[in-house]
Amino acid sequence: MAEELPGAWFGFGFCGFGQALGSGRARRVLSPEPLRAPGAGLDVYRVSASWSYTAFVSRGGRLELAGAAGGAAGGCRDAWASEALLVLLRAGPGPEPGAELQAWAPGSALRGEPLWVHTVEAEAEGDDGPGGKPQAGPLPLLPCARAYVSPRPPFYRPLAPGLRARRLELGAEHALLLDEAGQVFSWGGGRHGQLGHGTLEAELEPRPLEALQGLPMAEVAAGGWHSVSVSETGDVYIWGWNESGQLALPTRSLAEDGKTVAGEAAGLHEGGPDVKSTAGGEDGAPTPFIAVQPFPALLDLPRGSEAVKASCGSRHTAVVTRTGELYTWGWAFSVFRRPNQPKSDLGKKPNTTIYLSEMKPH
Repeated sequence: MAEELPGAWFGFGFCGFGQALGSGRARRVLSPEPLRAPGAGLDVYRVSASWSYTAFVSRGGRLELAGAAGGAAGGCRDAWASEALLVLLRAGPGPEPGAELQAWAPGSALRGEPLWVHTVEAEAEGDDGPGGKPQAGPLPLLPCARAYVSPRPPFYRPLAPGLRARRLELGAEHALLLDEAGQVFSWGGGRHGQLGHGTLEAELEPRPLEALQGLPMAEVAAGGWHSVSVSETGDVYIWGWNESGQLALPTRSLAEDGKTVAGEAAGLHEGGPDVKSTAGGEDGAPTPFIAVQPFPALLDLPRGSEAVKASCGSRHTAVVTRTGELYTWGWAFSVFRRPNQPKSDLGKKPNTTIYLSEMKPH
């Protein structure tokens, strides 16, 4: 295992429930601040943030909740926070090696019995997690990479034979899966183009994205109704709903007020996105804006930067580059403003972003 670099967790965004995103002195953290972990001296190993609360897991296996949901538990290897469920990966109660996947109601304060329990086998290989325990990867992908968890019953479902998963991301109505070969699969609701198959139809089973065939991906992320993938060469591909500019494409919310052209959307075309128009282009022609992008679109970062990590909120997106720069756009605060975005459109819509900053040696 490679030597782990020391680092510090930072957060910013809406924290009106006391989610410990920063100092804890404001309802809105407008710039990155060190996370104020709820436990004194808690050595944070992983953070999972939902809308109203945050789950912290320490290297010693201690779980602490902060915000609208509270509580603490020991023996935790990982946690996945959502408004519907808090899913924990914990050491099994017996002497045999293995772990339990537990689903809790966020408001239960981790008291009583979990809503659902499933025993999983220990991973034979992989990086060590907190306490030296084997760790296959962050939830909701399970150890052994043969199943995943869902926010709705039945919670647990096996993958298709031969499909070896590296990462799974869940949006509000869809799921993204990255396999060992770097291929992206999607399924679930598709009414906002979030599946990337060029239609608005739902998919009941994982389906590979034909538009990304032959382009090995290293990272996937799912927002509420949009999706992002990062290739092994650092290119960013993005698709789905663009209502708040979460795709970094022209959007109605950034168009000039009162200048919408009297006309209808062009609709979803076979070869392109759902495009609408506003007046006010430099040549007098209508300026197009994109409501839905049903195919993966290549996104150019400033100065030709290469991405290594992507993350999505409900309606915003964040990307970290190889040089350590953080870019955010979409439903956000005014600290991170997209080029040409009017200031009048900022500071109105809260959301949350959490990231880990590497401490580089001097």
